Amino acid sequence: MQNYPQTLPEIRCGACSRKLGTGQFTLLQIKCPRCGTLNHLRATCPQPERPRAPSAITDNEQQIHSKASASVRG
Repeated sequence: MQNYPQTLPEIRCGACSRKLGTGQFTLLQIKCPRCGTLNHLRATCPQPERPRAPSAITDNEQQIHSKASASVRG
């Protein structure tokens, strides 16, 4: 079950500003019952994907990390 924010953003008609609903969306096409305008709405900033696990360290990166650790130790 997803946790939704306390207040969902309002979705309003671009022509007459009638409230068409509330919610979250990535792409929405909805016709206003008051003025008949077909509203095309797209999320401005979609939710990012979950962060991925770090990739394995390559041999070159391991050598750089080892040299940096050695210089710090003395």
